[in-house]
Amino acid sequence: MNELSIEAKLENMGAVMDFVNKHLMDCSPKVCNQIGIAIDEVFSNIANYAYSEMGDVVIRISVGDEVVIEFEDKGVPYNPLERADLDAKAVTRKRQVGGLGLFMVNKIMSAVEYRREENKNILTIKKEK
Repeated sequence: MNELSIEAKLENMGAVMDFVNKHLMDCSPKVCNQIGIAIDEVFSNIANYAYSEMGDVVIRISVGDEVVIEFEDKGVPYNPLERADLDAKAVTRKRQVGGLGLFMVNKIMSAVEYRREENKNILTIKKEK
């Protein structure tokens, strides 16, 4: 797996996207776009919520028959998959705030997995090419 370690701040989104995109040369535009949406959502959540102070995120990517991207941070423990499935059709005023981005990631990716190891959050997203 290719790896990037970077400070988890929104200003680094461009560098994260560049790192991922350079490994997606043989993916269709649709798959690249869906992966881009997922990367934006996951990295933004880590940058905004994982740390009370600044911290790093390690991003790993592997491309074969599927694209596998892993995000690892040492922030507060948080399993985004524990949230109940959202009712995306619910009226906005009645829907609980937050979680719509992760709902979308779950819908557009082939698989989303979370684990907590050695005080690290590890979120893995996969997309078939």
